Parts: sequence; structure tokens; C-alpha cells
Amino acid sequence: MKGSEVATHGRRAVIELREKIVSGELPGGTRLFEVSLAEVLDVSRTPVREALSRLAEEGLLDRLPNGGFVVRRFGYADVIDSIELRGVMEGTAARLAAERGVAPEALARISDVVRQLDSCFGPGADEVDFDAYADLNEEFHHQLAGLAGSDIVRREVERASSLPFASPSAFLPNKTEIEAFRRSLRSAQEQHHAMVEAIAAREGARAEWIAREHARTARHNLEYIFSQDPELLQRIPGLALIHR
Repeated sequence: MKGSEVATHGRRAVIELREKIVSGELPGGTRLFEVSLAEVLDVSRTPVREALSRLAEEGLLDRLPNGGFVVRRFGYADVIDSIELRGVMEGTAARLAAERGVAPEALARISDVVRQLDSCFGPGADEVDFDAYADLNEEFHHQLAGLAGSDIVRREVERASSLPFASPSAFLPNKTEIEAFRRSLRSAQEQHHAMVEAIAAREGARAEWIAREHARTARHNLEYIFSQDPELLQRIPGLALIHR
């Protein structure tokens, strides 16, 4: 197999295995074996081995002393720290973008995403198109990571976002009827607007502060689940992996 094919299969293996873990299909404590995973993913053992190492770096897997990997269960404090770290990195990206200035076309692209996000909200306080919001929210954060014009910053933001449950969309309801979550999306959208405005105005400190506060939306949603409605732990994919 050519190197490019191995790399492609490796990326696909990382994506599919990450999804299986976060969705709860591979529960915490599950021992993972290269041979069986290669068969399930229909790839050779080499990309599976690389994917397992990558997911261990992300913190989704633990290496066993005698070789092999096991799916982690995550401490509540670990998830909070992951969310905070993502906020720090996105705040840095937003501040540098504001201080360095952003090309007009890049600013226009992210502003267009914000306008599309606006269209996800209906006239009622709780009317939200969750699926469209989730996709556009992911695109917003992807573009934010690149606004500083630094591959290093972009990579580190993406690395922080791939930490356990640190993704900007980690705690979006995904059609689950959760009133508190639906309303939190409106405040998050206000922050999207404010962030872009601060970057465009070259207000670095303000852009950084908004980005860090924005990341805490995920933290507030997690705190709501554990303190107000623990039954949601079984209804939202992956949350059963978290323990206090």
C-alpha cells in the first residue's frame, strides 16, 4: 500500500474510532485489538495502529502496560479542564487575529457563517434548527482557528478541540428536547457576533475574552446535566463515559 493510501486510511480510522468512542458504541473500559478493528474498519493493521496511538494522544484511550489500548472513562474534572483549554486556545487565536488583522475575504467568510447561523433560529424563544446549527457552528470554529494566519495556532486549536468532550459541538442537544440548552444557543450566537465584531475592530483583549467565555457554554451545559438533570447522561451520546 502506498504511503498516501496509508495516510488516508489512517485519517478515516481516527475519525471512525473517535466517533465510536464518543457515541458510546465503544464503552469505557473496552479493550481494543488491532486485528478485530482492522476487520471492522476494512483497513490494514498499520492505519489502525496509528489511529490508536493518535487517540491515545488525544486522551480517549489509555495504553496498557503489556501493550494494547483500552477506552478511557473520563473524570468530570478532566472534561472541565479540556473545555477550559479549548477556550484558552481559541481565545489566543481570536486575539492574534484581531491584533494582526484579518484579510477582508476571510472576515467576509466567517461573517457569512454567522449570518447563516442567525437563520437557524425561529421567532419563538425555543425554536432552533439543531442540525443546521451544529454544522454551521463547527464551520465557524474551524474558520476562527485559521483567522490568525498561523498554522501553528490553527493546529493547536484543533488539537485542544479534539480533547475529550472539548469540541464546540460536544454538548449540543442534537434534537433532544432540553429547554436550557436551546436557550443557551441564542446567547452563544450573540457571542459569535461579538467575537467577529471585536476581531474586525482589532480589539484583541475583547476578542480573547469573548472566545474564552464562549467556550464555557459547553461547561455550563455539562454542569446543568450533572446537577439538574442527570437522566440526560443516558440520552446524550458519550456522556456515560464521564464520572464524578
